[in-house]
Amino acid sequence: MAQKKLMRDLTVGRLTPVLLQFAIPVMLSNLLQTAYNMADMVIVGKYVSSAGLSAVSVGGDVMHFYMFLGMGFATAGQIMISQYVGAGKRAALNEVIGTLFSFVFLLAAGLGIVGALTAGPFLDLLNAPPESRDGALAYTVCSCLGMVFIFGYNTFASVLRGMGDSRHPMIFICLAAVLNIVLDLLFIAVLRLEAFGAALATVMSQGVSFLLCLIYLYRNREDFGFDFRLRSFRISRGPLGTVLRLGIPIAIQSSAGSISTLFVSSFVNPYGVVTSAVSGIGAKLNSIALIVANAMNVSGAAVIGQNFGAGRLDRVRGVFFRVFLVDLAFVSTLSILMLSFPEFIFGLFDSSAAVLAMAPLYAPVAAISFMGFAFRSPSLALINGLGHSKINFLMGIIEGFVLRIGLTLLLGVVLDLGVQGFWYGSVIASYGYGIVVFPYFFSGQWKKKKSIAR
Repeated sequence: MAQKKLMRDLTVGRLTPVLLQFAIPVMLSNLLQTAYNMADMVIVGKYVSSAGLSAVSVGGDVMHFYMFLGMGFATAGQIMISQYVGAGKRAALNEVIGTLFSFVFLLAAGLGIVGALTAGPFLDLLNAPPESRDGALAYTVCSCLGMVFIFGYNTFASVLRGMGDSRHPMIFICLAAVLNIVLDLLFIAVLRLEAFGAALATVMSQGVSFLLCLIYLYRNREDFGFDFRLRSFRISRGPLGTVLRLGIPIAIQSSAGSISTLFVSSFVNPYGVVTSAVSGIGAKLNSIALIVANAMNVSGAAVIGQNFGAGRLDRVRGVFFRVFLVDLAFVSTLSILMLSFPEFIFGLFDSSAAVLAMAPLYAPVAAISFMGFAFRSPSLALINGLGHSKINFLMGIIEGFVLRIGLTLLLGVVLDLGVQGFWYGSVIASYGYGIVVFPYFFSGQWKKKKSIAR
């Protein structure tokens, strides 16, 4: 009875219902996370200024870099757990989970301290606009000091999803989303804490999600597969080696994309507060596309992981196609709306005339970016579900450095297209996953990959 709460067998049943039943709670979780992240932008834009929007945007770019590093290892944990569960090797979970928890928490503490101490120089490298630098610094330092909560929740959620449970992470983030919006209004609209208030609201909300997850897992520890005894938090060499082997390439892949985005921002930010604010709104619009894209990626990886661990290769193939079709339908709709109503959509965040005048210039950029997710999402689901560290590393280099930085320099500097060249170069690079992974999938070479649990 209890195992049904925490572990779900994703290797049986009709594939489409299995995938969607797992994906819908993840989509709702992403929607809620996006809602409270966008609440920062909307409330800051309403009660502060374009400089405040720029501060949240630039500070958010810095935080994304650190968060992607942590998410690489959380994703590695999900891959390991899903393949062990699929292979029926649940007795090994205590050692795997204990090692993952301890390693990620130590990493979060270390990165949080480093991030807070180096926030100023980091923002200088990004050419943060002078009007928004102080706000961006306050946002970054506050977020870094709360990094343990952010990493902690994401790790717990990844472990649960690896076991086939996507419902409880959704419940916890739902409560956090409501709290975040309430705190945003308190800290920004009432107490006038500006960008710092936005960061503080996010950290406190993530802290609530983390604590709720921890309490839930502790109360269900017997069925969870981890006993929470002190000795179980010992970092074991075998699981740590697998976490590092899988997590480092994913972290490199994720952080390379973030580094290249920061590189692009360093060229965009000197164009001024308005351009920086438009770019920040564009990033938030991308997060809407990611509601479905990331949900299908995470869900697809969990279903692929369990089925690959169980040797059900036919179901792996089916998941890939279903993830692609769902993403394609969603982002096509978003692209049409973006191209049709750019001023209205940007006006939801900032109604200043300068921002609205620039919105139509950014609309095609956003549409190209949205469509790229349709190819990126199934690609990530496949390589993460298989635990394919080599492709993750390769894609980090190709997409993050070769394509994004290369295209940005080509279009923005060499061809002298200015800020639009930087924008287009950045979003075109996201098609790199499809260029590499789709041929790999159709070749059938992925079937020769060995499962981690074997």
